[in-house]
Amino acid sequence: MVVHTTDPVSRGARKQMLEFTLVNHPIDCPICDKAGECVLQSLYFDHDNAASRVDVAKVRKPKVVDLGPHIMLDAERCILCTRCIRVCDEVAGDHQLEMSHRGDHEELGTAPGAQLDNAYSINTVDVCPVGALTAKDFRFTMRAWELLATPSVCQGCATGCNMEIQHRSERVWRLVPRHHPEVNQYWMCDEGRFTYHELRHKRLVTPLVGGLPARWDQALAAAARGLRQVMEADRGQVGVVFSPQHTNEDNHALARLARDIWRLERFYVGGKPLVPERADKILRDADVNPNRRGVRSILGGDVPAGVSVLEEDLLEGELKALLVLGHHLPLSDEGLGRLAQLDALVVIADTEDGLTPRAKVALSSAAWAEVAGTVTNRQGLVQRMQAAYEPGGQALPAWEIITRLAQASGAALGYTTARQVFDDMVQKVPDFRGATWGRDALPIQLRFANSRG
Repeated sequence: MVVHTTDPVSRGARKQMLEFTLVNHPIDCPICDKAGECVLQSLYFDHDNAASRVDVAKVRKPKVVDLGPHIMLDAERCILCTRCIRVCDEVAGDHQLEMSHRGDHEELGTAPGAQLDNAYSINTVDVCPVGALTAKDFRFTMRAWELLATPSVCQGCATGCNMEIQHRSERVWRLVPRHHPEVNQYWMCDEGRFTYHELRHKRLVTPLVGGLPARWDQALAAAARGLRQVMEADRGQVGVVFSPQHTNEDNHALARLARDIWRLERFYVGGKPLVPERADKILRDADVNPNRRGVRSILGGDVPAGVSVLEEDLLEGELKALLVLGHHLPLSDEGLGRLAQLDALVVIADTEDGLTPRAKVALSSAAWAEVAGTVTNRQGLVQRMQAAYEPGGQALPAWEIITRLAQASGAALGYTTARQVFDDMVQKVPDFRGATWGRDALPIQLRFANSRG
């Protein structure tokens, strides 16, 4: 059997169906958020590209319909494909959308009094071939063709959904899912899409010493001096906090400095606390940190001490100095109060929130959208992240800050690129053996050669 798809009859049939689809479609491409990535727009230029032959009024339907907390509907643009209904049914597992009426008056909508309000609602915008469904978060902000796309990994939880950072002028405008059959297929939860908002919030773009801006040489010297004074008296009173919010490279560089060079022994893992009610059987995980598994591997695979152990040590006066990677450290008020009694508190952070105001020295690090590296998801997949744009102000990647801190303390740690840190990690950490960095131009996913449950 021979099937013809490009002969005149087939092309004529497609053109007729396309003309029928466009009969009542509004001609508002210049103001439509989907312009530039609209399937109907592309098909029109490929197969029709002719003036309308309809000389009667188009069917009018509701516009600017608020379907829920994240989605707006323009019913006139809807071509009644029902993709959004199937996404709610088959991906989110929640039947919240349905068609009503018949013929050319058929409309998409929710049941009376109901809303499109599930954890995966913005996926309906991704599958909508036209501009009928738009995300309130992105609506009327940027044109699709003006955005640059950088492959990365979602930082919202341990699932590690593959995504694109869509950015312009060193600012992220939206995050959209990227296909990965083993992790997230084509989908992404709404909460994960909004993680880019934290990139705009109170960024720390210059080092601080005693709460005041300082040059890098001054800040690094002050940090090294404070930590060294405590180490010379008693290394056992110096604690190091690793971050499941940072890349494998950041945490490996910190492990090399703290464990192999400084010979410290008190290690803790910070990050955000678990959110059990968040977990589902689709994509969302209770662990809202993207790299806890990677930190476990770097520290030896055993479950490392958490924030509760750190708090006990603080309250019992076991610590006099603390080097913290990341600003998330959910201590109690009493535990936070004990931080002020430390002889040295050095924090490597990208925001002015959290521990940063309490730090004696705060070292400004790049945010996740500004760094190249890898993170390890809950399945044990090591996934590559790429930097979308340069860090703001004087901020540096955390692994580079740690390298400079080592040099300021007289130690030999000579990393110059994230790739070098990765290669060193592959050699020294058993779980990463066999992994390769891959071509810089492409995102890659690597599985541990020796993955621990």
